[in-house]
Amino acid sequence: MTNSSISLVQNVAAQPANTAAAAGLLKVLIAAQATGTAVEITTTDKATSGSKLPFWVVVGDSQTTLYDANAVVRYLYKTGSLALADRIALEQLLEWEEKTLSGLDADNDMEAILTGADAKVGQLSSDSTVGAADVVVLGALYFALSNVKDAALNAFPALQQWFVCQTAAPAVVAVLPVYSANVVKVLVREEASAANRNLNTDVEFVYDPAKKVLPIEGAKNILITSALPYVNNVPHLGNIIGSTLSADVFARYSRVRGNNTLFICGTDEYGTATETKALEEGVTCQQLCDKYHAMHKDVYDWFGLSFDHFGRTSTDKQTEIVQDIFTRMHKNGFVSEKTTQQLYCEQCSRFLADRYVEGTCPRCAYEDARGDQCDKCGHLLDAIELVDPRCKLDGNRPVVRESTHLCIDLDRLQPQCAAFVEKSSTAGAWSANGLSITNSWLSEGLRPRAITRDLKWGVPVPLAGFDSKVFYVWFDACIGYPSITAAYTPEWEQWWKNPANVQLFQFMGKDNVPFHTVVFPSSQIATGEDWTLLHHISACEYLNYEGGKFSKSRGVGVFGNNARDTGVAPDVWRYYLLSSRPESSDTIFTWANFVACNNSVLLANIGNFCNRTLKFLDKNTTYAGIVPTADPALIAAGADSVHRRFIDDVNELLTSFIEHMDAVRIKAALSIARDISARGNQYLQECNTTNALFTEQRTQCDTVMALAVNLVYLLSALFHPFMPATADSICRQLNAPSRLLPDSFALDLKPGHIIGKPEHLFTNIDAKKVDQWLAEFGGSASDEPKQESKKDKKKKAKAAAAAKTVQEA
Repeated sequence: MTNSSISLVQNVAAQPANTAAAAGLLKVLIAAQATGTAVEITTTDKATSGSKLPFWVVVGDSQTTLYDANAVVRYLYKTGSLALADRIALEQLLEWEEKTLSGLDADNDMEAILTGADAKVGQLSSDSTVGAADVVVLGALYFALSNVKDAALNAFPALQQWFVCQTAAPAVVAVLPVYSANVVKVLVREEASAANRNLNTDVEFVYDPAKKVLPIEGAKNILITSALPYVNNVPHLGNIIGSTLSADVFARYSRVRGNNTLFICGTDEYGTATETKALEEGVTCQQLCDKYHAMHKDVYDWFGLSFDHFGRTSTDKQTEIVQDIFTRMHKNGFVSEKTTQQLYCEQCSRFLADRYVEGTCPRCAYEDARGDQCDKCGHLLDAIELVDPRCKLDGNRPVVRESTHLCIDLDRLQPQCAAFVEKSSTAGAWSANGLSITNSWLSEGLRPRAITRDLKWGVPVPLAGFDSKVFYVWFDACIGYPSITAAYTPEWEQWWKNPANVQLFQFMGKDNVPFHTVVFPSSQIATGEDWTLLHHISACEYLNYEGGKFSKSRGVGVFGNNARDTGVAPDVWRYYLLSSRPESSDTIFTWANFVACNNSVLLANIGNFCNRTLKFLDKNTTYAGIVPTADPALIAAGADSVHRRFIDDVNELLTSFIEHMDAVRIKAALSIARDISARGNQYLQECNTTNALFTEQRTQCDTVMALAVNLVYLLSALFHPFMPATADSICRQLNAPSRLLPDSFALDLKPGHIIGKPEHLFTNIDAKKVDQWLAEFGGSASDEPKQESKKDKKKKAKAAAAAKTVQEA
């Protein structure tokens, strides 16, 4: 059966593949190829009212014009010469295709399409022969059957076998490139939803913050605390990266690795600093704590910190647990009394706690050293050591008087504490600075340390003769971790008295190290109970601002509430702070680096790879949002291909990432995550991922896109701890759930999965913002604290005295 030639005339742009026009085009092309008819495709700008479709066929030299695809099939196959019975059977099948099948929609009527077509398979060829009936039905079904999921088609084995044979027939294979070049793959397509996902559901990550978390027997139970921020001020960026943000990253990482994780924090509210600040503001201590607790929580919520519970220490639970620990310590003989000389202000009629005293440091001569520590040289002090001390409340020079306090006998606990440090620092791989500071305390020899103070705002001492005193804040602050946990769940002891099943990770700035590695563990040991002791400590050095220090009073530096005012997304702040995390030495925040980090790293590396991959996959002229199949031969282990090398490189980097995160080397791990994204960009470049690759090397292109889109999915898990909102956006664009972080790279988004709509993850920051923000937040600050003039000191003392009068009144 041969015909000379036909001309196929198109008068509009290429049609979407899921339309009758595209189906008609395929019918004409296959019928012509199967009958040996040459096809010349031409275009015209003249419309015709005779055609049902945006093309028509002119037959050979006869100038006969056919306006219906099935009419073209009838003509080319010369169906008029068939025996009557065969002709009637063919016309009945074509009538079913025209009146029933063509009226069904692949998006909504797939079950009816498959059922109806399966019932007609007996009237079609049983091999690769392409008859007139096969052409008509294949043209009508090609789009639907090419995009249906294997599971659905498997239910109709006869139809599936027919479709496989027909699409492998030489006549069909020969025309598919011409067909593809003359249609748009999908213009009107199914919206992404959970119903059209095709992915590995085993990797789904589910975290419900409303669900109470308790240790699970046999599971990896991780308890995480962040140093309790003091409640007398708004945290600046150094405070945030030093403890709360770093702890949040590890908590999120632990959860996305599938560990049973509890993350606890809260405000530290007792002590001298609270009393001092309350006096300055003319409010009660409780009012001050309520105000700043809310401010802290607001800042941390904006930064996306995922505390399972953010509590506070001014609670009945804190009193109950602190007093219980003290009572057991006292009963076990680890508490002694010591009469000390203290500074007493005769004008105020009170002993002055450390923070109520300022003076000249005996070591470095800094004139504004505090009574407990010098901000310039960093040495811990006893207020009585200060040269020319002065009361911060009224500016008068205090006198020395005696006061009796209770002490924890750290000297008697040193053997047990040293054994704990040796065991825990090895098993938990403590940060170098944390171990160094701890060993320094131990090598100098521990001494009894006072745990009470002459204050009113704090946990009362439950011992006769000391009822006018409260516990020193550095003693009760760390006990805030279990008391805040107790506010979260009455079964708090499952976390805090369960060392066999729980690992405790604690995050803080380096100045808090001794209280977490010596004082708190010694207090736990002194009770004689089986407490969960520290497993790993992560201590940060200092983050400075533009070469100096953050200072709220001088308006220098960015504080938590200021970050929001810039209009820059929280994830950008998180990323920059974490990339500058002072893990082993001090680091500096600069606006120039902040802007460069956003534009050159987030936008140009991570954002570029994700957006480039998803936009290419999403294009109607390529994959129309449908994940393709990677060629197994190109990605198999040991394959000598650019694709296999890419997989191996990603796996090597992923292993390194996990090792660094397990060791709480957060900054290094973030750098590796960035390298994985950069490897994705390199892969797209190596493969020359363009439209030409799609049209000329389809197997290669399919493999590239299958791997690239799955790397995007992996990146959502890698960056979840650092940029949770960005990770959520990636998953939304992928039409995929949040995922666990695996040990190795796998193709978890499977062929046929439909992605969502691509969108940009990051936006460019104008470089002009650097100067604006420098002017707004202070461009420099002295490395040394500014010393007040005598005039300023007197004014400050008078203001504090006036505030005290207002409060007491």
